[in-house]
Amino acid sequence: MSPIRLVIIGLLLYIGYKLVTGDWKKKTTDKAKKSVQDKQDDSTITDVLVEDPVCHKLVPRQQAVRLEHKTRKETIFFCSEACCKQFVSQEGDKE
Repeated sequence: MSPIRLVIIGLLLYIGYKLVTGDWKKKTTDKAKKSVQDKQDDSTITDVLVEDPVCHKLVPRQQAVRLEHKTRKETIFFCSEACCKQFVSQEGDKE
């Protein structure tokens, strides 16, 4: 037998051994379980959707335009600068 055939046969026997013993499968399932656990750990809520009071669109809080309302003592979130300006002008008309 040629050395190449011996190498190929040895490689096939090694792969067969790993498949039969399940050692190869264990490592991949352990990695898969670990990645699922990592995703679950990272699944904490990082952003919340807030509703624009003008157009009623839902916007992620981190991307929203903020307005500190002095009379209400709260932060109001908007989807855009245009909605914020419209809200301010409507509030000015009410006062």
